[in-house]
Amino acid sequence: MHSLLPWAAAVALTMTVTGANAADKCTNQGALDTLYCDMNGDMVADTPTDPSKLNDPDTLVFAYTPVEDPAVYEDIWDPFIQHLEKVTGKNVQFFAVQSNSAEVEAMRSGRLHIAGFSTGPTPFAVNLAGAVPFAIMGADDGQFGYKLQVYTQANSDIKKVADMAGKRIAHTSPTSNSGNQAPRALFPAQGVTPEKDYEVVYSGSHDQSLLGVVAGDYDAAPVASEVVERMAARGLYDPKDVRLVWESDPFPTTSYTLAHDLDPKLADKIKEAFFSYDFKGTSLGKEFDGVSKFIPITYKDQWAVIRQIQASNGVKYTPKGLAGK
Repeated sequence: MHSLLPWAAAVALTMTVTGANAADKCTNQGALDTLYCDMNGDMVADTPTDPSKLNDPDTLVFAYTPVEDPAVYEDIWDPFIQHLEKVTGKNVQFFAVQSNSAEVEAMRSGRLHIAGFSTGPTPFAVNLAGAVPFAIMGADDGQFGYKLQVYTQANSDIKKVADMAGKRIAHTSPTSNSGNQAPRALFPAQGVTPEKDYEVVYSGSHDQSLLGVVAGDYDAAPVASEVVERMAARGLYDPKDVRLVWESDPFPTTSYTLAHDLDPKLADKIKEAFFSYDFKGTSLGKEFDGVSKFIPITYKDQWAVIRQIQASNGVKYTPKGLAGK
C-alpha cells in the first residue's frame, strides 16, 4: 500500500515544483487549481506541453472510490487489472483508499495514475488533482446513471420526504452527491431543508447509512441506488426491513479518470484497456449489475448537473471544501 503525504505537505510540495511555471504560462484556468491549465476550455487540466513533465511510470497505481470493504473490491477488480496490464504492458497495483480526500490527495501528489471517483468528489478531483474523467460504466444501449433514493424502516411513519422533519437523518459525507449535496439542493422543494428541519448525522458511507436505518440508528437516509442494489445482491440487508420513500432523476455514476500528466501514448493505451473490456462473466459484471461496458464521457457534459447542484450549495473546490469545512 502506498503511503500518502499529509494534504498540506503534498500541496506545498507540488506548488513548489510546478506551481510557478503553470501560473506563468497559463492564461485560462477556469475553476482549476493554479497547478493546472485549461487552454482548450474543456474544464479539465491540459496535458503538459513540456515532454520532461510527462509521466510514464513503470507501475500504474489504480484506485476505486472508498468502500466499506476495500479487500472485497480488490478481488472484484483483479480481472480488469490483469487486462489493463496486458494492454498497457505495465504492472498495475490496486490502491485501497480510505477516504475521498485521500484519493484526491494521492492523485494530486503524483502517487495515483488511474482512479474511479464517486460522483460528488469528481469535481474536486478534476480541479484539485488534475484528474481527467474519460469513462463511466454503462449498458449496451449507452445508458448509465443512478438515483438518489431515500429509505426508512419498513414500519416507519415517514411516508414522504417532508415527514423527515424533526427526525435523525443519515447523510454519508460532505462531498457525496446523492448522500449529501443533492439532498441539500433538492429536498427543500420536497418540504424539508437539511439541518434546518432535521438533524444531519454523517455516517461515513452509503453502506453505513442504510445499515444504520435497518438497525434503527437513523430514521431515514438518502443513499445511492446502485449501492443499495449491490448490498441487496450480497445479502448485506433484508430489503423487507426498509421502505423506499422517494427517488430522484438519474445522476452520473463513478467517473474513471486519468492523471493529466500521463504520457499521451500511455493514456491512449489505458483508455483502450477500459473500452475493450468485456464485463460478461467477470466479477465486475456480477458486482455492477445492469452494466456491460465502459462508455466514453466528458466532465464538461456529463457532470454539468452535478456542478449545478454543488454551485447551489455554495461548494468551493478547495481542500477545505473537500473536507466539508
